[in-house]
Amino acid sequence: MTKVTIVYYSSTGNTWETARAIEQGAQQAGAQTRLRKVRELAGPETITAKPAWQAHLDATRNVPEATPADIEWCDGYVFGSPTRFGLPAAQLKQFIDTLGPLWAQGKLQDKAAGAFTGAGNLHGGQESTLLAMHNMFYHWGSIIVPVGYTDASVKAAGGNPYGTSFNDGRGQPLPELVLAAARHQGARIARFAQILAAAREPEPAMAA
Repeated sequence: MTKVTIVYYSSTGNTWETARAIEQGAQQAGAQTRLRKVRELAGPETITAKPAWQAHLDATRNVPEATPADIEWCDGYVFGSPTRFGLPAAQLKQFIDTLGPLWAQGKLQDKAAGAFTGAGNLHGGQESTLLAMHNMFYHWGSIIVPVGYTDASVKAAGGNPYGTSFNDGRGQPLPELVLAAARHQGARIARFAQILAAAREPEPAMAA
């Protein structure tokens, strides 16, 4: 069975909801999945000053934290983060920086890869954040699977070809249009992860 890992950072919940929709899409396409959050780095004083931040941490307390083993395990991965000044959040970057040993062993290459993000406004850095995450995939030798305009849900959600993105609803649930695009992205990653997994299998030995 094809294996897909979704790794995300979310402070108040929208990136988490998108991650869950991506997982649903991958599962609907027949993949086994692992949904993992990264460790929170912000101090308690910063978090408690924003009630929605603390509430989300409490609500997702039982979500497993990502480890390098989750990335080694899978055939494809999707990374998600809210934008932070046009870049991924430091929490996600800190996890990424632990993957050097896997990269050095060639265990990140030839796997399907994608990214997703969100911001507080339409031009809040979504595309630059996605492209920044794509940069690591180049270094790893991953096979980037963009969503392009491969499904009507992409345009309905705003038309971001680099990966699923959303505008923060200021406490409101994400629109179904965004979640549908995320499910499409998850299914697309699963599809290409399966193809790449088959391509990585060693050739059978020739009979003498």
